[in-house]
Amino acid sequence: MTTDTPKFPAASWQQASEAFRLAAESTRLRSPASFDQWFSGIQLDGIEGRTLSLAARDEFVRDWVKDHFLPDLLDAMRAHLGGDATPALEVRWRISGDLPAPVSDQRRSTPPPSRTRPSEAPSVPRPRIVSPARAQFLEQLNPKHTFSNFVVGPSNELAYAAALASAGGGRPRYNPLFIAGGTGLGKTHLMHAIAHQVLADRPDTRVVYVSAEQFTNAFIEALQHHKMDEFRARYRAQCDLLLVDDIQFLAGREQTQEEFFHTFNALHDADRLIVVTSDKYPQQLQRMPERLVSRFGSGLVADIQVPQLETRVAIVRKKAALEGIGLSDEVAVLLAQGIASNVRELEGALIRLAAKASLTQRPIDLEFVRAEMALVTPRHPDVMSVQDIQSAVCSHFRLSNSELLSKDRHKSVAFARQVAMYVCRQRLKCSFPELGRAFGNRDHTTVMSAVRRVETLRHIDPQVNAHLEAIEQKLASSEE
Repeated sequence: MTTDTPKFPAASWQQASEAFRLAAESTRLRSPASFDQWFSGIQLDGIEGRTLSLAARDEFVRDWVKDHFLPDLLDAMRAHLGGDATPALEVRWRISGDLPAPVSDQRRSTPPPSRTRPSEAPSVPRPRIVSPARAQFLEQLNPKHTFSNFVVGPSNELAYAAALASAGGGRPRYNPLFIAGGTGLGKTHLMHAIAHQVLADRPDTRVVYVSAEQFTNAFIEALQHHKMDEFRARYRAQCDLLLVDDIQFLAGREQTQEEFFHTFNALHDADRLIVVTSDKYPQQLQRMPERLVSRFGSGLVADIQVPQLETRVAIVRKKAALEGIGLSDEVAVLLAQGIASNVRELEGALIRLAAKASLTQRPIDLEFVRAEMALVTPRHPDVMSVQDIQSAVCSHFRLSNSELLSKDRHKSVAFARQVAMYVCRQRLKCSFPELGRAFGNRDHTTVMSAVRRVETLRHIDPQVNAHLEAIEQKLASSEE
């Protein structure tokens, strides 16, 4: 006596393939990139009885889909084709580098053509996915942090151009590339953009992106579990491009610094690119060995400054377009004027306004934005400028503004200039390149040297301290 094997419900190929596609697309809920990333490497070959035949581009894609998507996918497919009454499906896999009709692109109503007649296959562009070793890496990246979404202005054009060159933009690259800038100005955006561009152009590139904190934790874990060989292999032998965010957090961690120093040397000697970000310039990094600081400065140091108003307006418009937020030009300007120092805060303010407007059914107009900005932005008196401090210093030392900004190296003029730079740095927290431009287009290292000299003298020379106190009193009285 024989029993018949339960068969898959009678269904046309169109029904079956559509059910599979819909089930696969439901995995978008896991991650916005999941469907295109993984199912561009999966093809539905056919359904025979209750056996589902699938093809995968390689073992890595097959195993990932089996482990992370297959159970939910099969349940969803059963629901599309008859619910609980449908017998359980079995899956048969094959591996093939030639997938003319991947699931992510399939909108066909007939089965894929036979593999024995490839000439009849439709002309479908072969989707590009990252190499197996780097596929999971994309989950760490913000899909919106691309070069096309980065707003370029005078404050960041050097960093943008250098990052684009590092990603293979056809310009000379610098190794290492050190991107310096304050919090929320776009350093991480550029790091993600480099990774996105490199993997899009050269999917087999082995990219490692970590923060200094993650590098430290991985190093400690490797020490604890006696896995230093694996750790070094990942960051040296198995790395073509190393991206390290917030390198300043290595300060004071001597063992980690030593390991990173040797990692840096190994990659640099092999001509593999290293990109590092920090909220400080290399020379300002505290408790960092000089040999490591000198290596950071051996390539290109590109700074990102606080964006000017026009750039901030462009950033607001770009963010609004990406998020689908309707915004008038007047509102964009008002937002950009209200938040000047931090791009991340500016974008966050836009999202908050859009959320509240949606919840309260209010239009995002000038009246609404002014009221909301008044609640979250404290009122400040007129902010003192570099020019105000220069004028006070000139008045104190009986100099003209042209003398202060000139190339005159006379001792009295040079000292007054150094004091002005120091006070600007202390009061306004201006960056060194910004101060260099404000003092006659001087190099940022000149400003750094001046600030360090005055800081030292004020603690050992009473006369220098007296000059500073007099200038502070003059500035204080002008603020009242």
